[in-house]
Amino acid sequence: MRGGEEENRAGAGRVFFERVLVPQRSLSPRGFRLLMLVLGCFSLGAGGLCIAAGAWPVCGFFGLDLALLYLAFARNYRRARESETLRLSGKTFTVEKVSMRGERRQWRFHPFWLRVMLEERRGRSERLLVGSHGRSLAIGAFLAPTLRRELAQTLAEALFQWKNSLDPAAQDC
Repeated sequence: MRGGEEENRAGAGRVFFERVLVPQRSLSPRGFRLLMLVLGCFSLGAGGLCIAAGAWPVCGFFGLDLALLYLAFARNYRRARESETLRLSGKTFTVEKVSMRGERRQWRFHPFWLRVMLEERRGRSERLLVGSHGRSLAIGAFLAPTLRRELAQTLAEALFQWKNSLDPAAQDC
C-alpha cells in the first residue's frame, strides 16, 4: 500500500468538525425557583391588600397570572432538552436532532456535495440550511442570528479543510 492511500484511509475516521447545539437558557433552575417565590409572595401580599379593600375577585387573577407564568417557564425548560449534533468525519456529515420529548432523528449527507446556506428572510430571522442533491435541512433554529452566522462560517471552513484533506497535492503545499 502506498503512503498516500494509508493517509487517506487514516483520514476516513478523523473527525473534522463536531458541535453539539443546545438552546441558551439564561435562568438557572435555582433562579427560577427564587423568581417564583418572589412573585408568589408579591401575589399573596397584593391579594391580601385587595381582600382588605373588598376587591376579593382580583385575587383569582393574581393566582392565574402566577400559574400561567409557571407553565410558560416549565415549557421553556422542556424545550431546553432539545439538541442538535453536527458531525463531519470520514465520508459523512451527520445531523442528529433530539426533540424535547427525547425523540432522535438523524440525517446523513455526503460532505463533498454539501452546501452551507444562510437564507435571508424578509422581516424574520435568517435560516441556516445544509443541503445536497436537492435535499436541505434547517439547523440551529434556536440559536441567535449572530451564532447562526458564526456556525455557518465555521462549518464552511471545516468542509473546506475536509475537501483539502482529500487532495494529496494540496497537503504538499
